[in-house]
Amino acid sequence: MSTASSSNSSGEEANKKSGSNNEESSHLLESAENGAKYGSRQPVKIVKASDNGRTSSTPHDQENLLGNMVHTSTSNNSQKWPQYVAALAAAGGAFAAGTVLGWTSPAETEIVDRGEGYDFTVDKDQFSWVGSAMTLGAACVCIPIGFLINMIGRKWTMLFLVLPFILGWALLIWAVNVGMLYTSRFILGIAGGAFCVTAPMYTGEIAQKEIRGTLGSYFQLMITIGILFVYAVGAGVNIFWLSIICGILPLIFGAVFFFMPESPTYLVSKDRSENAIKSIQWLRGKEYDYEPELAELRETDRETKANKVNVWAALNRPVTRKALAISMGLMFFQQVCGINAVIFYASRIFLEANTGIEAEWASILIGIMQVVATFVSTLVVDKLGRRILLLASGISMAVSTTAIGVYFYLQKQDPAQVVSLGWLPVASLCLFIIMFSIGYGPVPWLMMGELFATDIKGFAGSLAGTSNWLLAFVVTKTFVNLNDGLGIGGTFWLFAGLTVLGVIFVFFAVPETKGKSLNEIQQELAGNRSTPQAISAEK
Repeated sequence: MSTASSSNSSGEEANKKSGSNNEESSHLLESAENGAKYGSRQPVKIVKASDNGRTSSTPHDQENLLGNMVHTSTSNNSQKWPQYVAALAAAGGAFAAGTVLGWTSPAETEIVDRGEGYDFTVDKDQFSWVGSAMTLGAACVCIPIGFLINMIGRKWTMLFLVLPFILGWALLIWAVNVGMLYTSRFILGIAGGAFCVTAPMYTGEIAQKEIRGTLGSYFQLMITIGILFVYAVGAGVNIFWLSIICGILPLIFGAVFFFMPESPTYLVSKDRSENAIKSIQWLRGKEYDYEPELAELRETDRETKANKVNVWAALNRPVTRKALAISMGLMFFQQVCGINAVIFYASRIFLEANTGIEAEWASILIGIMQVVATFVSTLVVDKLGRRILLLASGISMAVSTTAIGVYFYLQKQDPAQVVSLGWLPVASLCLFIIMFSIGYGPVPWLMMGELFATDIKGFAGSLAGTSNWLLAFVVTKTFVNLNDGLGIGGTFWLFAGLTVLGVIFVFFAVPETKGKSLNEIQQELAGNRSTPQAISAEK
């Protein structure tokens, strides 16, 4: 609206100001109606007329800065299958990351136990660092990748990560000493860890709220499929050809994902509205009315830029601190629940139970259970909700690790008294793997992409990812020391106790995000559980 010139009469100025107030009030009411219609909520604005006729907003505008994207309802001629395609394509990077995680299992058998695979020897202690180097690389990259995501976009960041994948596998394949193995695994950890931040964010920003949980779970599903792939292929080929096959997978991912759209949220933030429209139409279909979604994306972006603050100020917002505490808490309990210990002792458990299953086939069986259970999670996460999956998962895992601890404690006291209890650790192991894969495996990564506002999402998500990988490193490297100090039984009981604390944490601190837009989640974290109306008060 143009500014009234100085030659206008005072009555005309008053009319223009009044008209401006009415126009802004109408715009806010229309935005609120669109938000309700299309499945999201707009930031709260209480519009009042002050004595001089100017409008003012509530002092909580910055606190209620709402993030991310619109997740529209299916009543607007929206198609879902393109979103599934894009999410699965993005999860191809998770498949590649899964092969990095699973590689150590068949590699240890060939390199350490049989002394094959390379022209140099690798002992157990050296190989433990080969495995752990990946977690250190992942921890180091999580924060830098948060800035790169906002600079070049979600899509091009993931495509760029193909390069460290290829470099890492090349160094691993043609390594001539242990140092090259350390370096290669560190670089592969950089690529895999970066995907753990970028892919959930991308999926969260392209998905409608009705299917966001399902699409977000694809990330963990594809990681488990990648692990199973390595277990299965590793049982039939040597480590050289296994590494070559794994090195080809990132190239396939890059070729497929190149044709996927960029996140509309990112495109709007860069004032590329035409590209944002094309992205929305690619994801929702040509018949989809993109205007309300685009309008809300622009409004959210406008508020983000109007209230733009530096990273530390954004982190200091109470709503961000709460989201960060929840996300990092979930990452903490994911790592200390005992998943690494259970996987580590899986082969021994199957062996001592006299199942007749060899170690490599036990690994494949575990991989199959992980894939099936994670797939089930993708089907129910948007029906049952995040909280119920986390609570059920935590309770079941605590029971399982307690039972495994009892078995190993009794075995240490008198091996004869557990001869008839071989079924107990096997049943507990299977229950643990299944319930971890349904709840604590996928949900923390899914919620990491849901809890943060747009202006801090990249950095805060990176902090959560960094904490996860650092904890993975600490748990992996201290596991042997815990066994020495507490015994195997005591170590599993420690994990059980920490898991119980995780259940309490989820019950009291973690909100339900099922069926809610990112805006609604931010409102709930800020303590606003209802949709406030825009109010126009004229005097």
